[in-house]
Amino acid sequence: MLGLIWSLLGILSGAFIAIQAPINAQLSRGLGLPVAAAAFSFLSGAVVLGIVSIAVTRGQGVVLDWRAPAPWLFVTGGLLGAAYVTISVILAPRIGAASLMAFLVAGQLIAGIVLDRIGFLGMAVREISVGRLTGALLLMAGALLVRLY
Repeated sequence: MLGLIWSLLGILSGAFIAIQAPINAQLSRGLGLPVAAAAFSFLSGAVVLGIVSIAVTRGQGVVLDWRAPAPWLFVTGGLLGAAYVTISVILAPRIGAASLMAFLVAGQLIAGIVLDRIGFLGMAVREISVGRLTGALLLMAGALLVRLY
């Protein structure tokens, strides 16, 4: 049952990404600059997450250890997210939400297979199998079909 809940949350998260792209693209059109739309998207998310973090740490009595993570970890995720949102803002009105989502998922799967293979940042190592490669190729073919037809 818990596996089903996690799967549904993953699907919901993917739907949020699909919905976010045209919203940010519309914001970009209104502002006149894709990078500004991405910045405001991150700013609003940062404010909400900051409030939630304060509430959770106080509610659960958790004390954050700001010295434990390597300094680059504080910045890199945000930089990657900023690039993702900015590129999505630029591409959504040009190629459409469905094509964008297809390519995003294909890119995520390919990167995920590589990260699993090398055990990136302590993740469990998972071999690249024929099934995984076939799935990635089918997903890429599907992304191209969504874009071209």
